[in-house]
Amino acid sequence: MTEEEKQTQQSRENEPQFQGNEEEEEFIDINEGEEVYDDDDVNAQEPEEIDDGDNDMNGEDGDEEHETLEIDMSNNSWTFFDKHTDSVFTIFSHPKLPMVFTGAGDNKGYLWTTHSQPPKFVAEIAGHEESIITGGFTSDGKFLITADMNGLLQVFKSNKSGEKWSKFAELNEVDEILFVTVHPYLPYFAFGAQDGSIWVYQIDEDSKSLVQIMSGFAHTLECNGGVFIPGKDENELTLVSISEDGTVVNWNCFTGAVNYKLQPHDDFKGVESPWVVVKNHGNLVAVGGRDGQLSIINNDTGKIVVSIKTLDNVEDVAELSIEALSWCQSDNINLLAVGLVSGDVLLFDTQQWRLRKNIKVDDAITKLEFVGTTPILVGSSMNGKIYKWDARTGQELYAGVGHNMGVLDFTVLEQGKKLVTAGDEGVSLVFVTE
Repeated sequence: MTEEEKQTQQSRENEPQFQGNEEEEEFIDINEGEEVYDDDDVNAQEPEEIDDGDNDMNGEDGDEEHETLEIDMSNNSWTFFDKHTDSVFTIFSHPKLPMVFTGAGDNKGYLWTTHSQPPKFVAEIAGHEESIITGGFTSDGKFLITADMNGLLQVFKSNKSGEKWSKFAELNEVDEILFVTVHPYLPYFAFGAQDGSIWVYQIDEDSKSLVQIMSGFAHTLECNGGVFIPGKDENELTLVSISEDGTVVNWNCFTGAVNYKLQPHDDFKGVESPWVVVKNHGNLVAVGGRDGQLSIINNDTGKIVVSIKTLDNVEDVAELSIEALSWCQSDNINLLAVGLVSGDVLLFDTQQWRLRKNIKVDDAITKLEFVGTTPILVGSSMNGKIYKWDARTGQELYAGVGHNMGVLDFTVLEQGKKLVTAGDEGVSLVFVTE
């Protein structure tokens, strides 16, 4: 065993171990999430420092010359969860309890608390045999949906307190699921597949089953994203989906009819953008392309409001790709945030569609999310950091550090006071930002 392996093993032995629930241990109280944190506690626990293995490079050691490799191991996280053994691809929070789900490349899914230090292990979600990359909770918190790269989708139901989860149903309709989106307030979810298909299901508690509402096959290449458009009542169920083939489709989910379909050459004026991300706000839908194209669609009419080429003069075409979109939900602040592989965070005025700010980050942006109805924007990057900015000025308000690889996903808790990350190295960090 090398010296590096001995140090790593010793580090792991000294770390706190996360245990499963014991019957005598009381589970979480939602009011505990209101706990006030002292500044002295912020750095109380840090994740394991993971060496990159380059310990045999040159520097002075007796007669031998070795060069010391300096690694920035700074960490301002409040606590961490490191039960995963591979990249954590997805993280999302329970709507009512201080608890998150993480899914990873080790084919494991875990539920764990975010209000305790260290986190309490709640449950393991078993049954997946490939990387868990997407999922979500229903708005009432009763159901958890998880999906993997083999096309297996599972639904789990919780008891009233949320500490016990039992398998409700499963699906395996496609070879690979690319995303899951859950309706903002109804018991429906949709998923898109590598073959271009889109599927919508209802979670029916009465029949204790999943009821297929529709399946659509209007895309010819990967269905990369979809969003439910809230209707006037439960009789309306509308979904907009995007594809690698450059099409955008609005579906009536109850009938399976296509309300409109936008084609690359006809509707986008000759631009054939592989769409990779979609977000809606009111009657507007924003779609971002792998080629840097941004288009805004009036969902009521199916007409394109504006199309913008976000960046010019980029040497590497891959840096153009739009990886994240987020609309500011404030009634008084009209902004759309756009994150690119180049590390640019572009803030567009949604009245005149002019670029107001460009925030520069030194690596690819992976996700953006405005905090509630505030102008505070949270963003993560492959540089291993998570940020809070004031989108009105572009001022950096907070930077969370501690990952030694990229942040692939995050979730915002307690109105932005707490951020929880999904790290490429297999660790999740909890940051208390104020």
